[in-house]
Amino acid sequence: MSDASTGPLTGVTVVDLSTVVFGPYATQILGDLGADVIKVENGAGDIMRHAGPSPHPGMGAIYMGCNRNKRSIVLDLKSANGLEAMRRLVAKSDVFFSNVRMEGLKRLGLDYESARKLRQDTIYVHCAGYGANGPDAGKPAYDDLIQAASGVTDLFAIKEGGPPKYMPALMADKASGLHAAYATIAALYAHKTTGKGQFVEVPMLEAFTSFNLVENLFGYTFDPPLAEPAYTRSVSANRRPYATKDGYIGIMPYNDRQWAEFFVMGGRGEINSDPRFATYAARTENITALYALVGEVAATKSTAEWLGLLEAADIPAVRCNSLKDLIDDPHLRGSGFLHKREHPNVGPYYAMHHPVNFSETPADIRREPPTLGQHTDDVLQELGFSRDDIAAMTGPDGK
Repeated sequence: MSDASTGPLTGVTVVDLSTVVFGPYATQILGDLGADVIKVENGAGDIMRHAGPSPHPGMGAIYMGCNRNKRSIVLDLKSANGLEAMRRLVAKSDVFFSNVRMEGLKRLGLDYESARKLRQDTIYVHCAGYGANGPDAGKPAYDDLIQAASGVTDLFAIKEGGPPKYMPALMADKASGLHAAYATIAALYAHKTTGKGQFVEVPMLEAFTSFNLVENLFGYTFDPPLAEPAYTRSVSANRRPYATKDGYIGIMPYNDRQWAEFFVMGGRGEINSDPRFATYAARTENITALYALVGEVAATKSTAEWLGLLEAADIPAVRCNSLKDLIDDPHLRGSGFLHKREHPNVGPYYAMHHPVNFSETPADIRREPPTLGQHTDDVLQELGFSRDDIAAMTGPDGK
């Protein structure tokens, strides 16, 4: 496997002092796009190395999902040698990326002002829980906490009439990671055009709340409010995959013609004369009743029958996959997106290609997720340390 990249960020170096999912997901994207991402870990390693099953110690399933295209080095930042190595790394890197709390970075002498003394044009990306200008600045944040604070858990209460619930996914971490990735790329572009570095704060609460409120601020967009918050279609109690005779299906008629044809092919053409469903605005206002009718109609045919009829009528529909179904999904496998790889320590495993296609500078996978400290010696040599220095710093096991 070649270390040479074809991606648009080829030539960019990122020192990555982040753990768990928020930061590592963002830096994996940067690595996919060609950046040389150097993941700095302590002796215990990123906690996600130990989350989920693994055929090899320290290579847990979740770690594998957000740490490819990186080099791992182990540094003891509480030691003089480890901190000196970190300073050299910051000085040679285009981006310093961290989700360590700022107070901790200040104690290490790795805050923004200190980093600027090492490299005046550094791009310093700090992934925080809460924006520095708010009263919760500096507090710890995790996916569950941010889901609760952002109002996302309330969507379940609105939809189901019960208590708030968490999404069964690390949605806040990953959505915030996307914000961090684009913010880093934007700062790199600004550096390209101005020659200046900058401090970039990516607060998790603000990032995920903005993600949530695009549609769910809804009636509270206006002052005074014109309706309750939450987009009525997305929180409808009847919005769900619909049961067919033998499975489940996603059905999405969208315009007037598609809705009319759907009810006719389902043997319920009389619904088309109901003024509650005659226009887009009327359907939105009566969405829960509309989706209840869709559920009744969907149950009259098999999944295969529906997919054939709906495709012929150009009405969007899809078979409802289980998570296990995704492994052999014809489109995902056929496009090469989901594919099997061979890791030198883990063995065969499934991975996802970068989902965005570039015609001239394609993203790539050139490094498998690294074992803990796999690249320590290589990177320290690049920083100018001698072999004797490295042996004294890392010990006989190289860590």
